[in-house]
Amino acid sequence: MNIAICFDKLDPAPWVQGLQKAFPQARVTAWAPGAPPADHAIVWAPPQQFIDEQPGLQTLFNIGAGVDALLQLRLPPSLKVVRLDDAGMSVQMAEYVCHAVIRHFREFDGYDADTQAGKWSYRKPRSRADFAVGVMGLGVLGERVAKALQVFDFPVNGYSRSPKDLPGIRCFSGAQALPEFLAATRVLVNLMPLTAETENILNKDTLSQLQKGGYVINVARGKHLVDEDLIALIDSGHLSGAMLDVFRTEPLPADHPFWRHPKITVTPHTSARTLREESIAQIVGKMQALQRGASINGVVDPQRGY
Repeated sequence: MNIAICFDKLDPAPWVQGLQKAFPQARVTAWAPGAPPADHAIVWAPPQQFIDEQPGLQTLFNIGAGVDALLQLRLPPSLKVVRLDDAGMSVQMAEYVCHAVIRHFREFDGYDADTQAGKWSYRKPRSRADFAVGVMGLGVLGERVAKALQVFDFPVNGYSRSPKDLPGIRCFSGAQALPEFLAATRVLVNLMPLTAETENILNKDTLSQLQKGGYVINVARGKHLVDEDLIALIDSGHLSGAMLDVFRTEPLPADHPFWRHPKITVTPHTSARTLREESIAQIVGKMQALQRGASINGVVDPQRGY
């Protein structure tokens, strides 16, 4: 078995070494133009040239949960695209979102501003019952986030394309249920996959349906959010702020208004990073399953986009 690794702006050497150690029966190489044919590939933002030069590829393993950029390439219909199920990302995402929700709920951003100014202050405790958290997208990451939020006694709503049944979580599904989900939500966490249907889904119309004083946490893709609509709704007072980890252009341009807005917190796409050892173990397991003719999780449906 020949395995190619093709990364954009990421050193493939540790992955080549780690995969070769974990799967000694295979031949693992970093791709370069003109490289010999491979059976499987592990990729991150590969160029179209890689796909065109590897017509015999059976499987593309993407080292991330989102495959929207990969599906924009011209891929042969027979090529199977596989995303990571978790590989250590879900617990990181749960940490990030719980931090963001608690920071907002407990007004720690306000305490930070006061202490920076040398001011000793108190704020009246708020009721968790008034801060229903809505998680848009109930895949592996979204489900872990929703369950983690329950530990802190927040009312948790979940929204997904197809019906879900999660104990203790009020689940909504389908486009017809989106308005009801939004109206029941004060803190919105976006973990939707990016597809043609979900691009720009966080816009003036949808965000206006959140409860007054709503807060937005976007940890999915920058193209989900209409930037100017978010700013307008915060400035109008309908939304109280946002914490954003993903952006339409990354790194976020220095002149972007998100940097300077007092009610928007920016982090550099760090909510859930791919963990190499966990990812390699998962990918090797899936390759071995395919060798046996077994089915695997994480196979992407090109029509759905995830």
